[in-house]
Amino acid sequence: MSYMLSDPVHPIPPAPSVPIYPAAPAPLTALEFPLGWLLDHGSAPIQYRSAVEVGRLHAGPETALSNLPYTFAPALRLALGQAADGVWNNAMLTVPPQRGDEFEHVGTVHAVRRLVEYGWAKDSPPVYQARRVLFRLLADDNDPALLFEFAPSPTKKLEPESLMAVRQVLREAAAAALAQAGFEADPRLRGAANRIVERIHEFLKSPLAAKPWIRVGNKQVLAPEATPPSIYALHMLAHMPLFRNEHYEAMEALYRWLSHPLPRQDQVQLVGRRMHPVPHFVLGDRLPHRNAVEDDVPAALAWLELIARLGFLRRSEHWLKLHERFIDDCDREGVWHPHKGMAMPRSANAWCWAHYPLESSHAGDERWTDVTFRVGLIARLSGRPINLR
Repeated sequence: MSYMLSDPVHPIPPAPSVPIYPAAPAPLTALEFPLGWLLDHGSAPIQYRSAVEVGRLHAGPETALSNLPYTFAPALRLALGQAADGVWNNAMLTVPPQRGDEFEHVGTVHAVRRLVEYGWAKDSPPVYQARRVLFRLLADDNDPALLFEFAPSPTKKLEPESLMAVRQVLREAAAAALAQAGFEADPRLRGAANRIVERIHEFLKSPLAAKPWIRVGNKQVLAPEATPPSIYALHMLAHMPLFRNEHYEAMEALYRWLSHPLPRQDQVQLVGRRMHPVPHFVLGDRLPHRNAVEDDVPAALAWLELIARLGFLRRSEHWLKLHERFIDDCDREGVWHPHKGMAMPRSANAWCWAHYPLESSHAGDERWTDVTFRVGLIARLSGRPINLR
């Protein structure tokens, strides 16, 4: 099989020789956040997180507010699905089917992330139990049992290169779940994060970042050596603010990468002798225009929240305007409604499963609680003033 280098479709801007520190962002208008309405209509997790994370109300230990997430029936069902070894369904990255039981076949990484999204703490029994296997995934451990749903079988053989790629994906996904659960200070996570960021930064500052595509036959695919950031690596960094501050140069390179347009090519990479889909790679701005927001509202909110947690939202006029579009779609009470139609937004994006929907009811005013909460959360994360209603 022969291949040759291909010209880039959307090269990223070259890195400046001298770091350019971003100017102070302009002040933003205050958001009218309908906390009272969410407390009346939202599920227990949305009530709790709206009050604590957006409203910044104090939730002391053993108070009614702090105990609220643990009263939510779906969260309890998810927790009870955990096996004795801390794993869900002997899997890591599987998500439930579009039609079926809400937690059927869910993998451990997504289950832990979902519990944290429900408001469960890192020392809650299921998260605490799952942390053991997630920390094992951070190490360079070649135990075949740690491949879970990706383990080879008589009918499914994996080349050495494919095995390495699978282990890297699992390692970054485990790091993302642990970071979101609140383990940023753990040296095992910081060590893995250092290795992940160093590999990504080496790629972003290399000539390969400007020309990552090769031609295999009549198709353009990512070169085997290309190591762009994955959605899991970005999620890990989003929940490690102290770690990010120690890697300014890498974060600047990452901002430039995420700001450039998505390429037109399919996300496929040559791994060993085969081509593999790599949907977890982030090759540019996943929210390039308003139509992308309308096509998948939950995915758009997930991207804006990720960008806000990384500290990039207010640096981009484009992303800021897309968030303000959500704000413009809120009524006088501050409650969000769809720009078109009256159906509750849906998403087939597997990465969005852990955070949407947190509402168990999909009828009545409850249809709008998830998005209304996320709009307020993104505003809080981006430093926008909040007026509680």
